[in-house]
Amino acid sequence: MSEHVTSRDLTLEEKASLTSGRDFWSLEGLERLGVPSIMVTDGPHGLRKQRTGGDHVGLTDSVPATCFPPAVGLSAAFDPDLARRVGEALGLEAAIEDVAVLLGPGINIKRSPLCGRNFEYMSEDPIVSGEIGAGLVQGIQSRGVGSSLKHFAVNNQETERLRVSADVDPRPLREIYLRGFQRVVRDAQPWTVMCSYNRINGVYASEDPWLLTDVLRGEWGFEGVVVSDWGAVDDRVAGLPAGLDLEMPSSGGRTDAQLVAAVREGRLEESALDLAADRLLELIRRAQERPAQPGPLDVDAHHALAREVAGRAIVLLKNEDALLPLAPEARLAVIGEFARTPRYQGAGSSQITPTRLDVPLEEIRALSRGEVGFAPGFTTDGSGDVAALRAEAVELAGKAEVAVVFLGLPDAAESEGYDREHIDLPADQLALLDAVLEANPRTVVVLSNGSVVALPFADRVPAILEGWLLGQAGGGALADVLLGAVNPSGRLAETIPLRLEDTPAFGNFPGEHGHVRYGEGLLVGYRWYDAKDLAVRYPFGHGLSYTSFAYGEATAALTAAGDIAVTVPVTNTGDQAGREVVQLYTALPGSSVQRPPRELKAFASVELAPGETRPVELLVRREDLAHWDVRVERWIVEGGTYTLEIGASSRDLRAAASIEVEGDPVDLPITLSSTFEELLAHPVAGPALQAALDARYGDADSHLLTMIGNFPVDRLDGFPLPRAELEEIVAAAR
Repeated sequence: MSEHVTSRDLTLEEKASLTSGRDFWSLEGLERLGVPSIMVTDGPHGLRKQRTGGDHVGLTDSVPATCFPPAVGLSAAFDPDLARRVGEALGLEAAIEDVAVLLGPGINIKRSPLCGRNFEYMSEDPIVSGEIGAGLVQGIQSRGVGSSLKHFAVNNQETERLRVSADVDPRPLREIYLRGFQRVVRDAQPWTVMCSYNRINGVYASEDPWLLTDVLRGEWGFEGVVVSDWGAVDDRVAGLPAGLDLEMPSSGGRTDAQLVAAVREGRLEESALDLAADRLLELIRRAQERPAQPGPLDVDAHHALAREVAGRAIVLLKNEDALLPLAPEARLAVIGEFARTPRYQGAGSSQITPTRLDVPLEEIRALSRGEVGFAPGFTTDGSGDVAALRAEAVELAGKAEVAVVFLGLPDAAESEGYDREHIDLPADQLALLDAVLEANPRTVVVLSNGSVVALPFADRVPAILEGWLLGQAGGGALADVLLGAVNPSGRLAETIPLRLEDTPAFGNFPGEHGHVRYGEGLLVGYRWYDAKDLAVRYPFGHGLSYTSFAYGEATAALTAAGDIAVTVPVTNTGDQAGREVVQLYTALPGSSVQRPPRELKAFASVELAPGETRPVELLVRREDLAHWDVRVERWIVEGGTYTLEIGASSRDLRAAASIEVEGDPVDLPITLSSTFEELLAHPVAGPALQAALDARYGDADSHLLTMIGNFPVDRLDGFPLPRAELEEIVAAAR
């Protein structure tokens, strides 16, 4: 492809053709000018390249690729460097298959545990989502392959996802739902951003100039291509000048013709089409710069990385009396169909054909030196003789030293395309567990689920592993953790509630009549539970280890850039090596705006040998302290003394420090519509007004202002001061 081909070299029809797909997975090329077609394909956690270029829903007809842990698992490692290594592997596999852009990662906020696609998303927290997402993007693009950050934006449910309006106020929109995207764009510059299906406050994301141009490009400096989600375009003529560069998949020329007609009829500026065409030409040029990667893929090395990542994703929720790790010679009863037929990824467009698949039962037997019996206990589709299956499992459990019960959600329970109706495990699995516990109280539960589930048995089971969906090597990773080859270090990137009714979006999900109201505002995830002082089953950030850690005294200092550098010594006080995820939460007591009790602003994963102490350094970016000030419509850092709490979860805080932060100036216009309180806060009007009130009312003015402080000054003529005097004070302040 010539370096010099631009929109000036193209006919109007050629420009239009570049801005839509050639087919489901390929972009249009221009043979006349030597512009090749390039391929994009699904791949948040593995490459899904269809063998024959079939239709979008041919989910199983794809080339074998490494199925890494989906985002629900990867994010639990709380490690952007690990995400970067996964991204590098994904980019390499895409390069070998000559894929130009991998469609991922997805970083939408987990607003409700009912969202059917939560397994593809990172967290309920935007800093975790942004940091892990940036690591993935940097890794993928280091291989000369583009990424597609999705789904932009406020795509937090599957119900009516192609047209529902997510109605959200400005502060939560900016501080919760856009903040992670902002982080990835600024830190990693993805080659493409994929706009979502839904509407945001009534406007389709695919035709929203505020979202796609003002915010994404103007404020954040995005330099790449905006591509539609497949089928997200409602009005292409409106979408293109709004900032939508590429419609996918192909419309067979139908919408290309609409663009051509709109230009010729004067309804669309040709310059808008030029801009989009030039962005597409630049994307194709970048893709062509990648040297050919002939392969072959080192399947073993990538499988080993998938196993390492899966081991890091597993969260040890509970471990009473150190039941785990299991003794290698212990006589075990492994129970549950998921031990034999693992559920390792979610359903939908991210479904990967793995290069191989580790089976937990086989991997446990490979690591164990004792007898390992197995009983399925249940079927994943509810068929079979329930009583006989349960009786067999109970008999096996009664003869074992420890029972390991695999529970989870069947494939049909969570998928792209629809949301869950509840967060309960299947009733037959819960009944099985009750029966096993009666036969053998020394029971470990291993969970397989893409989103949180209720755990009514948590008080009765001595040990629980949250296994999420762990990709193709998850079976080996579970065996590693169960038998102590790997010390668990995963943490919850989403709160596990006691019940669905306690969750923030309950009553405001999934909406009705085409609208879903984000009524919880800023209080998403742990912010909600902490603000409401609600009990939870396990808090955000929680995760245990086979060793123990102690925190020393934290220190904090401002950097030259205005960021906060925090250092805290952490010691491994146990007898084996382990990894601690150190989390830093901030608060501003006495803030002038609503804030949650604490918000995660930084984290670090640190590996420590027994007895080792290491100073852990955490950096809180000044920009992450800012709130969106609706009065001036910009980010503002409020001045004051910030509390910095450091610990092992949002409710296990081990060290604290505080630091004074200078605020940003907020110059609010002063008018006669301003309140008396606003005038008093003004550096010029305030002293003048106070002097005038003191002269007229003396000591009585404090009570007077308490009563009328929120009155606009022009509302009561002559009271508390003559109008002419108030007009002079306001005029002087201007």
